[in-house]
Amino acid sequence: MPLTSPRRSALADQVITELRNQITTGEWPVGSRIPTEPALVEQLGVARNTVREAVRALAHNGLLDIRQGSGTYVIATSELAGVMHRRFADADPRHIAELRSTLESSAARLAAERRTARDVRQLDTLLARREQAWASGDAEHFVTADATLHLAIVAASHNDVLIGLYADLGDLLRDWLREDVGQELRPQEHMDHARLVEAIRAGDKETAATEAAGYSLKCLGERA
Repeated sequence: MPLTSPRRSALADQVITELRNQITTGEWPVGSRIPTEPALVEQLGVARNTVREAVRALAHNGLLDIRQGSGTYVIATSELAGVMHRRFADADPRHIAELRSTLESSAARLAAERRTARDVRQLDTLLARREQAWASGDAEHFVTADATLHLAIVAASHNDVLIGLYADLGDLLRDWLREDVGQELRPQEHMDHARLVEAIRAGDKETAATEAAGYSLKCLGERA
C-alpha cells in the first residue's frame, strides 16, 4: 500500500519504519540484497529521494550496507546488532569463540531447567534440519541451520535479557561461524549436536552446559 503524508520528514520516517520491518521480520534476511531503488519507489509509492533518504538512514544505523555497483545489503537485524557488528568486526576470533561458549553454555544450562514440551519439539525439528543442511553440502545453508538451532536453545532458556543479547550478537556470531566453516563442509569437522539436545530434553543441566561450551572452543582448537 502506498505511503502518504503531508510532511516529507514524516514520510521518510514511515519509509524507514517499513524498511526496518522488512529486516526485523526476516523478509529481508541478513546477507540478502534489498530491492533496487526504482522497485522500492514503485512498491511504496513515494519519491526516489525519500527512498534514498530512508536507505541512507538505515545504512548509517548499521542495518544496511550500500555497495556501489552491487546494491544494498542487509548486514544486521537491529540498530544495536549493527553497532555490535561494527564494534567487534575485527575482534580476535579467540575472544569471539570464548564469548559464544560462555553465552551458549549458560543458555543451555537454563534451557535444561526451563524447557517446555514445545521447546523440545522445536529443537528436534531444528536439529533434523541442521543434519539435512550438512548432508546437502551447502555451507551457507548449514551456517543458517546451525545458527537457528543455537538461537532456539538460547530461546529455551526463557531469559529475555540473554535472548536479546544473543540475538543482537547473532550477526557477529554467524560471521564467525561462516569463516570457521569456510566454503566447503569437511566430514572430519562435523560436530553432532544430538547429545546437547538430548541433555536439554532430559533436564541434565551439567551435560547441557558442558556440551554447549565445548563446540566453539573445539572450533577454535581446530583453527589453531
